[in-house]
Amino acid sequence: MDLVLKTFQKDNLLDFIRTFSIPVGIMILIAMMVIPLQPWMLDILFTSNLLVSLLVLMVALQTFRPLDFSSFPTVLLFATVLRLGLNVASTRVILKSGHNGTDSAGAIIEAFGDFVMAGSYAVGLFVFAILVIINLIVITKGAGRVSEVAARFTLDAMPGKQMAIDADLNAGIMTSEEAKTRRNEIAKEGEFYGAMDGAAKFVKGDAIAGILILVINIIGGLIIGTVMHDLTLNESAETYILLTVGDGLVAQIPSLLLAMATATIVTRIASDKDDLAGQISNQMGLSKAWVPVSAVLLLFGLVPGMPNTLFLIGAFFSGVIAWFTSKNKGQELINEEKEDLDSDENIGKIDIDEVSDNASVSLDLGYGLISLVDSNDKKSAGPLISKITGIRKQVSKDLGFIIPNVRVKDDLSLDANSYKIRIGHTIVAEDKLYVDRKLAMPGDETQLQVQGIQVKDPSFGLDAFWIEQHLVAKAEANHYMIIEPEAVIATHLNQILLRYAGELISQDDVQSLLDNLSKSNPQLVQSVVPKLIPLHYLTIILRNLLVERVPINDLKKILEALSNLSEKKLSPDELSEAVRPAISSLLIQKISNVNEALDVITFNPEFEQMLITMSKKSGSDGLLIDPLLAKKMIKSIIDVGEKSPTESNSLVIVTSPVIRKDLSILLRQHIDDIVVLSFTELPESKRVKVIATIGEQISTTEKENKNDNTTV
Repeated sequence: MDLVLKTFQKDNLLDFIRTFSIPVGIMILIAMMVIPLQPWMLDILFTSNLLVSLLVLMVALQTFRPLDFSSFPTVLLFATVLRLGLNVASTRVILKSGHNGTDSAGAIIEAFGDFVMAGSYAVGLFVFAILVIINLIVITKGAGRVSEVAARFTLDAMPGKQMAIDADLNAGIMTSEEAKTRRNEIAKEGEFYGAMDGAAKFVKGDAIAGILILVINIIGGLIIGTVMHDLTLNESAETYILLTVGDGLVAQIPSLLLAMATATIVTRIASDKDDLAGQISNQMGLSKAWVPVSAVLLLFGLVPGMPNTLFLIGAFFSGVIAWFTSKNKGQELINEEKEDLDSDENIGKIDIDEVSDNASVSLDLGYGLISLVDSNDKKSAGPLISKITGIRKQVSKDLGFIIPNVRVKDDLSLDANSYKIRIGHTIVAEDKLYVDRKLAMPGDETQLQVQGIQVKDPSFGLDAFWIEQHLVAKAEANHYMIIEPEAVIATHLNQILLRYAGELISQDDVQSLLDNLSKSNPQLVQSVVPKLIPLHYLTIILRNLLVERVPINDLKKILEALSNLSEKKLSPDELSEAVRPAISSLLIQKISNVNEALDVITFNPEFEQMLITMSKKSGSDGLLIDPLLAKKMIKSIIDVGEKSPTESNSLVIVTSPVIRKDLSILLRQHIDDIVVLSFTELPESKRVKVIATIGEQISTTEKENKNDNTTV
């Protein structure tokens, strides 16, 4: 118990330090600029400043990629402010107490001044000037320019990178989680280089400030020493210049280290394996490069009058390095050969990934259609990928759940112009198209037939022609609708996704929908799932609704309806039927506008009663109906649809709740866009217009064949 308590207290202490270290540090920096400091305090702070600068440089050298040190711009800001605060504090001490001697501003300033000046303050000034020039003009200016260019190129490349991620996501190369992580990295990368562009200005401003502070200290020291403390000009110059140069060196060395860290970060090339030292050693460790170096140095070592010993020693060391790098390269080749042998031994092995494909939706393309996926512009995806992304978004919005990624891949077993659409491993659609042509579909006013490959449109089964590019203008002038090849596949895929939506939703998808709903209605979700309705029951119910294209957008209303039906102990299929009246308006509003009447087809009472009687006799085996009777009924419905003046593509049949489900199963096998509603699903506020009544002639046929029933 005591150990747990100590651990808890330790964690609290660490959290306290992390939380308040930066605010306290900022307050200390402000205090340094206002409150006079003692020389020994300056020594401690100058040492800390040097420590921080060395630490930042070492971290910059050890990172694998610039984003690993994403806090660098902020750290650079605080380090710069710390150094400027020390300059202010040390200037105050130098000008106030400099007349007392060179030790009046602390041991570190005196030591740096004595060491660099070597007895001559003129030498100290020149050495300091050289350090400032190196820092300001060479390192800081170069790092600032690299930061500016890197920020510009990174921000310009962000849209292309985002599109590449979307393309990989749609092609199934990466998962949604991986795509989310990659997008976050790209956003952070843009923010980092944008911040580095500004942070480089801190270093440049700090170097300029160092020069100005040096001039102020020297001029101020000479005036104060000669006027206020009766020192000679030579004594004032010797004392104050030593202190000023020492102070400037103590500040410029950490500034130089931070400038090197900045340059290292912005010139760093990202690597997942090596830090900077590893990259340099791997790339410069080439025996082919070291051998000529050794030969040239040896040649210089043999020339009379040259420092032969030094050149010969350099040639020897270069040769040794060339020998070691060559030996290591040979070992790497041996290891690669061993790996190749191991891979040859594993040729007969089959990986599970080679025979298993867990993609929910797949689009297989012949090699002639690959150009629809690839793009000449590396910053953008192919036209087909963009179309598929738009379709997935629209279908997901219409149905109420996220349609899985469509895995697009090439299939060499297909003809060049063929494609197949799979749901799971089942091929549900296939057709052909021509990338170098366009699909022309005739309109109502079209009279002239264009030359091309005559086909049936894969989505609607209408007559169409694949025409060459030079005939497009002529076809448009004759009222043909021109469709791009990628739009043909996309439209076909759109129909497949709508038709097989019930097979695409999984328990994981349903759980995601529940998690999202629980943010706004937590009690409803907790009280229904899984207390009243298990998750797998709810999944079956939603699948049954989607099979008949009933949107599940309003999951709240579905759960409320299910909560009212929980006491009836119904099966999932029965619950699916019982919940339809609560959400049927979502389906109806997609078929008919709000202010317009809903065009419906009904059965006459005698024929409908006949179907109800058949359904009761059939029980759970489905609707038993004579094939000839079923054929005539379906033909009558199709004829009504062809003659119907309605603009909707869907035929709507209204019938009794008793036979609605069985009749829907029967009709959907023969008519794609058909909606079968029960009387209880019609909203009270919706006007209904009966455009046809089917049954009289069919009923007569049934009486003649009533003894010849079979399951359809």
